[in-house]
Amino acid sequence: MAEDQDYRAAAARSFGAVADEYHRARPGYPDGLFDAVERLWGRGLRGSRVLDVGAGTGIATRLLAARGADVVAVEPSAGMAARFVASSPALPLVRGTGDDLPFRDDSADLITYAQAFHWTRPERSVPEAVRVLRPGGAIATWWNVLDETLPWVRARDRRLTAILPARYRGYGGIGGHTGHFAPAGLAVDRAVLRWERRVTVDHVLTDLTSRSYLAPLSPEERAPVLAAEREAMLAEFPDGTVVEPYVLDLTVATTGE
Repeated sequence: MAEDQDYRAAAARSFGAVADEYHRARPGYPDGLFDAVERLWGRGLRGSRVLDVGAGTGIATRLLAARGADVVAVEPSAGMAARFVASSPALPLVRGTGDDLPFRDDSADLITYAQAFHWTRPERSVPEAVRVLRPGGAIATWWNVLDETLPWVRARDRRLTAILPARYRGYGGIGGHTGHFAPAGLAVDRAVLRWERRVTVDHVLTDLTSRSYLAPLSPEERAPVLAAEREAMLAEFPDGTVVEPYVLDLTVATTGE
């Protein structure tokens, strides 16, 4: 357990060094995501006080603000926070983590974790979220995951597992994380949204560079991995345009009134 926590802590710290790659290449979210959040929560985002925890460079934070939410980004990494401020200077940001939220009790309507809840320790982050939420508030977590029903996606998983056996862990499901919500007395609902984006092979490689299994490596250590992926992607997509099919896994856990 300690070894796994050490690995996760080192991987989390590595994101600051690849903040520019993260900002440029990570996928956004489908139009229906926030409709689904509102439907499962039973409330609207407009005017709601939202804490976007693990905000990174602000991909979800900006979308929440555009939806009319009164949103505050919460981000522990100095590098990611600097990139956030550079791209979204008008949006508020607080340095902090989901395990120790720097907010008073009953001060938020919704706490979101976009691609970020797995970096928290649920035994700490769930009680922290419940403390900060107002009655009827909710936690929303979501992940973009490549659709593993496609052969080329499964092939990439096999390649990365072979070349990075100690680092690449694939998706593995999120039940181990969101399974902490119901025991905390939260009402849990889930939804799945499917969408896709079209990007260049270079874009795919930049995205890979920002992933936790490659970010901690030096450029020299990443080079053979990225070269192998470039070759494989061009064999699969000779015109250099990759169609990435995503399955977005959304969980909304609501407190009582």
